[in-house]
Amino acid sequence: MSVVITVAPTGPIASKADNPSLPTQPEEIADQVAAAYQAGASVAHLHLRDEQDRPTADLDIARRTIDLIAERCPILVQLSTGVGLSVPFEEREKMVELRPAMATLNPCSMSFGAGEFLNPPAGVRRLAARMQELGVKPELEIYDTGHLDACLRLRDEGLLAEPLQFSIVLGVRGGMAATPDNLMMMVRRLPADAVWQVIAIGRANLELTAIGLALGGNCRAGLEDTLYLRKGEQAVGNVPLVTRARKLAEDLDLQVADVAQAARQLQLPEGAENAR
Repeated sequence: MSVVITVAPTGPIASKADNPSLPTQPEEIADQVAAAYQAGASVAHLHLRDEQDRPTADLDIARRTIDLIAERCPILVQLSTGVGLSVPFEEREKMVELRPAMATLNPCSMSFGAGEFLNPPAGVRRLAARMQELGVKPELEIYDTGHLDACLRLRDEGLLAEPLQFSIVLGVRGGMAATPDNLMMMVRRLPADAVWQVIAIGRANLELTAIGLALGGNCRAGLEDTLYLRKGEQAVGNVPLVTRARKLAEDLDLQVADVAQAARQLQLPEGAENAR
């Protein structure tokens, strides 16, 4: 089994004031995603920003960004339906209408830093059903123990098809702390056939990415998760973080998946790697 590296180039929180290398506009995002693909990423997890760099669910901006990426490389696209804390759920869920290969599905509302991340149960069920209709693979982002149970209930209701694909998110204030114990506990509770990756926010990014790889998970790298390559040294774009993740995998004698291998491992619909 090969390791799927996902690049998360932007995210909904950080700004260029936090790291000048953060890509926020379509051309910037496309350029950094293409460079990350060359460095070993096979999936791009996308958040979009408007002209004022605010999180947006504008479908024209999303479509333009996806098209620009497709012109540059064949990486698989995963759109975030999380978008940003200030964007209403009803706008966020429309992202799947672009029919990306994958999109995130956040099962629960929660405190998120100083804000609120609202995912109402009825809306989550509606979005899960719509993703089934469109053939969009859900990536289930779980920030706490109860979020896993919510996903399993959706599975039992027939709204999610197995094998389930999870992102175990650690380090967001309001969710699980970024500790090895929390990661191990969540991995033990996953369904046996689940595909998963660890997303460690901030200082614990390197340590928990390494542990996740050693436990058999995939990994995510990028400025959404950490703005620093090491203590006191900001990452100059996303490539250094993807390169670091690839080196971790290779040092563990793990093969890094190309796009076709990633599509098979994530069990995407046939031809997803060629859909543009």
